[in-house]
Amino acid sequence: MAKPFSGQLSAERKIAFERLGIPSTNRLILTLDGGGMRGILTIQLLKQLEAVAGIPCYQLFDMVAGTSTGGIIAGLIVTGHSAAEIEKMYEELVAQVFEHRMFGARFINPPAYTKAHYRKLLRDVVGDLTIQQACERTQTDLLITAKDMSAAEETFFTCFCDDNAQYSGTYKDVLLRAVMEATMSAPTYFYPLERFVDGGTTTYNNPSLAALMEAVSYSRTDKDFTKSDYQLTHITLFSFGTGVARQFIKPESTVDLKGIDLKFWLNWLMTETGQDASAMQIDTLRSPMFTPLVDYRRFQISLDPEAIKKLPNIDGLNEKKYGSKWLHDLTEEVLRNIDMADISRFDLMRLIGQQMATFIMDSGNGFKADLVYEKRRRDILVTAFGDIVRIKKQMSTVEWLDEFIA
Repeated sequence: MAKPFSGQLSAERKIAFERLGIPSTNRLILTLDGGGMRGILTIQLLKQLEAVAGIPCYQLFDMVAGTSTGGIIAGLIVTGHSAAEIEKMYEELVAQVFEHRMFGARFINPPAYTKAHYRKLLRDVVGDLTIQQACERTQTDLLITAKDMSAAEETFFTCFCDDNAQYSGTYKDVLLRAVMEATMSAPTYFYPLERFVDGGTTTYNNPSLAALMEAVSYSRTDKDFTKSDYQLTHITLFSFGTGVARQFIKPESTVDLKGIDLKFWLNWLMTETGQDASAMQIDTLRSPMFTPLVDYRRFQISLDPEAIKKLPNIDGLNEKKYGSKWLHDLTEEVLRNIDMADISRFDLMRLIGQQMATFIMDSGNGFKADLVYEKRRRDILVTAFGDIVRIKKQMSTVEWLDEFIA
């Protein structure tokens, strides 16, 4: 059976809904961004969320959706693991997934890493369960994304259960671990899983809109497929990021980059395109068109000194590695170079996640609302750099345009 519909909450879920300020008539969706090893940040937030709710995510949420590292976490949630349990498994999974391939290098002889040990470990953790069998364990709906290169489209691996314990989904009978591998097969980092690469290579690194579309459009409660389990006006959607690894470039440096230009631009494109797509989704769900409909709650931080200084300071860093033991002393150079595969920064991302969770609680947010400046509809912990005055002046000046490098 699926989790009971509105008005039929278990005693534990009813308390959790009250603690989180969720209407008892709402269905709950959890979406988890991609970001490689930075998923450890997300897990810190989920641990705090479970502490507030008083129950694990697999009991709290009706549906879980994830991309890449978020897909790995989503798969572990639907198989009945708490955030604390996932943290323990995640460390080993990450250590195994970023195992260097002999003579492998991202830009010279890709891919850089082999998935052999990761695949074995994943089988040990989730076995040979199908998606449906995994969802049956916790009565939780699931979506995991992957990019199908042969069809040139995003594939949504979904499974929904209706009130009569009937499961639907085109790929509900495929192996969960196959999907958990497909979603994290990032180009240049790993070989594709035949036709599939990382779901975060295009639009859905943040799977919020994908989850919303699938839930409202394809979850059905009747034989004629005319009624959805998820009503747009009765959804609370929690969306968790992995830290925005923004590569801010000073205007005067765009044509004179440090290091190898090809490496920079490939990294920039892989990072920025996904983040742009995520920002568009967030802006859409926060727009006046959607805010009256969906209770959207996004929790994200950008990895730059300005954003980090908004968190409670702490002296938990390795001074030899980071130049200081204090979180607020982190430099732009350290923060902007946190690659998704850089497991040497695993401890740093964990600490940032822990302090972000503390900020959410100390600020009074408590996961009860979107972490956003209400008037500007912009994330409280995501830094935005712009210069309207400079842009308007330059782009209106004939001499500046004609003299700039062509």
